[in-house]
This record gives sequence, structure tokens and C-alpha cells, in this order.
Amino acid sequence: MSRLLHVSASPRGSRSESLALAATFLDTYREHNPLDDVDTLDLWDGTLPDFGPAAAAAKMAVFAGEQPEGAAAEAWARATATFRRFDSYDRYLFSVPMWNAGIPYVLKQFIDVVSQPGMVFSFDPVEGYSGLLTGKKAALVLTSAVYGPGRGPAFGSDFQAPYLRDWLAWAGVSDIEEVSFRPDLATADAAAGRERAHEDARRVAAKF
Repeated sequence: MSRLLHVSASPRGSRSESLALAATFLDTYREHNPLDDVDTLDLWDGTLPDFGPAAAAAKMAVFAGEQPEGAAAEAWARATATFRRFDSYDRYLFSVPMWNAGIPYVLKQFIDVVSQPGMVFSFDPVEGYSGLLTGKKAALVLTSAVYGPGRGPAFGSDFQAPYLRDWLAWAGVSDIEEVSFRPDLATADAAAGRERAHEDARRVAAKF
């Protein structure tokens, strides 16, 4: 039995294209894996800790082989709890709208909170970084309203998919699937592209 965590980065609820695609993915996944645990982490529910001065001080203390103290220790405990929840799953579904060519800030906050030494990565001064989330799988549901492959620079750039793929690979996740919906602006008809995206979500989920 596997455990899948859906990390939701959209605040738009029923109006969200990424959440609609995630729902299609999860429905199909449950059909094929009825005994698996499936949970959702809504990054907008107010429970995500910040990563400010105290947390940064804790991270630097850990890097130096020291034990965080006071406010730094409390911030480190919150980051550790967030990571442990994330790490308790072996499969991840990220549903991510494109914001300003990249990802919503709350997802970047989540990544900054969990990406800690001894948790997501280790570091060697000779060999460099090593990802610690090995053996896990991830699926990315990515949406955008204006950017799309083959469109000129006036329609934006993609710092969404490359960033997430790079972060996951850096963290040790090598098995990554992707479903994207980027409507065709030339025809102003999103229905066909939307249906293809939902078909892709079902296809990926069936073998995930």
C-alpha cells in the first residue's frame, strides 16, 4: 500500500483549472489504487509555518553542527514537523497554477520550509548536494492562462515547470510525470485543450 499527498497551490477553489485536473487525477488514482492512503495539503489553509530570521538562524546552526536554541529551536521544530508530514508519503501530486511566469509564493514558502539539511538534502564539500527523497514519485499538474509552448516572449516565460522539476530532482525524486493545460489563445476555445489535459491526467494517474 502506498501513500499519496496532493499538495495544492491554488487558492481559487471551484474556479481553479489546476484543482479540477487534480480532482480528475485523484479520482482515477483511487479507482486503480483503492487501498492507498490519499491526503491533501492545502497550502492556503494557514497552517504552513513561515521561514524568517529565526528559522534561517536555525538552519545555519544545523549546518554548523550546532543545536538551535530559543526562537530558532521553535522555528526548527515547526519546519521539522512540516517536513515529517511531507516525508511520510511516497507519492506526490502537485497542482500548480502559473503566477508571474513562476509558482505561487505559498508553494515557494513550502519548498523553503522543508528543504533543510538532513531532511531533503545532505551536503558534502567535495561531492556537493545529495537528495534524500529517493524512491519517491511525483506528478505535476501545471496550468497557465497566457504562457504556452511556442508562443513568443510577449506571452511570458516558463519558470514554473523547470523550477519544480529541478527542485524535485535535487531532492532525489527522479520519477516525475507532468500534466499541463495551457489554452490556445489564437482560437479562444479552451474546451479541446481542457479535455486533452483531463485525458492526460487520467492516463498518468492510472499508471502512477
